[in-house]
Parts: sequence; structure tokens; C-alpha cells
Amino acid sequence: MPAVSPRARILALCSAPVLALLAVAAFAPLPFTVAQPGSTVNVLGADRGKQVISVSGSGTRKTTGQLRMTTILATGPDATVRLKDVISGWFATDRAVMPHDSVYVGGTTKEIERHNAEEMRESQSSATSAALGYLHRSPRDVKVTLRLADVGGPSAGLLFSLGVIDKLDGDGRGGDLTGGRTIAGTGTIDAKGKVGAVGGVPLKTQAAKRDGATVFLVPKAECADATAELPKGLRLIPVTTLKGAVTALRALRSGGAVPHC
Repeated sequence: MPAVSPRARILALCSAPVLALLAVAAFAPLPFTVAQPGSTVNVLGADRGKQVISVSGSGTRKTTGQLRMTTILATGPDATVRLKDVISGWFATDRAVMPHDSVYVGGTTKEIERHNAEEMRESQSSATSAALGYLHRSPRDVKVTLRLADVGGPSAGLLFSLGVIDKLDGDGRGGDLTGGRTIAGTGTIDAKGKVGAVGGVPLKTQAAKRDGATVFLVPKAECADATAELPKGLRLIPVTTLKGAVTALRALRSGGAVPHC
């Protein structure tokens, strides 16, 4: 039997801990979440039998077309994600591996649910304020109620605001803001109408295309993410403000110049 060289002994000694760590990592839970395209909801219509946007104190328009807010479907906050799930997610175009803390904020499931519900309430309030402010309508005269079942977080804010505007004013010229199209999108919004970035945009564009959208409104800061795996036939429109989004949709309807990523 040939003698083992000192170099071979050193390599064997060094590789043993590495192999042990890999073995542990293969079976140990990791601080990641695996997400995929989620549901979309037309905010101009109904969800679970109830109108998403209800208005009192003012007449509303009969709209055509759709404004679809988009979501991602992620493994639960208590789900166990292992190395094989992470590796599989990295190489799949219909899944994404995200840090657990970027999706869920809070310790327990109940804390996470409370946080997401509070973010949704704040998003709805900001969306209503932004829409009424854009239309120069007083919240004392116009009451807007937003309902959306089983969806948390702030990323539907932009689509809520656009939905309120379309129901109350359309494109401001007698037509629909959508131009009869199915338009999807994502983005947070504050009370002054500033649009903010969200997460999971490549997955949301897939959900939008699946559900019939031809146009997707994306926060401008996330153009690079959106274009990386953009479904064929889906047109991106980058936005930074509610006013800019309305202007872009008007231009799209009339055949004018529309911003692009």
C-alpha cells in the first residue's frame, strides 16, 4: 500500500469539516423563503362577492377594462426551507429565493399577520388620500371603502389609487383610464402620490401575463428586475408618482409617447 503524502493528509483533514458542514446544511432549515407568482385581483371589480372599491357621496362611472393588483405566493413564515429548495429556486424562472426577513416582518405568525394587515390598512388610507388629492376632492364629501380579502402588505397602493380615479373620473376626458385594456401593476404609494418600490416584481409580471394583462406598471427603481425575465407580450411602464401613472395611461390610450424601462 503506497504511503500517504503529507499534502494528502492535510487535504483530508481540511475536507472533513467542509463535508460535515455541507451535510448539516443539506438538512438544516435556512433563513429563506421560496416565492412564486400569486393571485391577481381586478380592483375595478369584485373580490369574494364584494366590490373592491366602493364610493359614497359621489357618483361613479361604469368602467371597462381591468386594473389588476398582483401578488406573490411565498412559503409560510413557519415553513422549513432547506438547501435543496434554495438551489432549486435559484435555477427556476417561476420561483425566487428571498431572505425570510425581506418577506416577513415580526417573530411569530400572529405578529406577521398583524403587521401585514396594518400595512394594508395604511396603504388603503394613503391610496385614498392620494387619489382624492389628485382629483381635488374632499374626503369630507367623498367616502371611499377598499376591501381585499386575504392580501396583506402595501404593494397594492398604486392600483388602489388608479382604481379610485377611474371610478370617479376615468381619464378626465370621458373615457376609461384603462382604455379597455387589462392593465396590471404593483407599487406602494404615500398620501402625496409618490410611488415606492416593492419586491418580487419578476414573479408579479408572470402572474399579470397569466391573467391576461398586456401592460404592467412598475416602480421605476425596479425596471432592471422587471426586464430581467419579462414575459413576452407584456409592456412595462415605469412610474414614480400617481400623476405620472395617470399621464402615461392617458398617453397609452391616445397613442402618445409612453415611458418605458
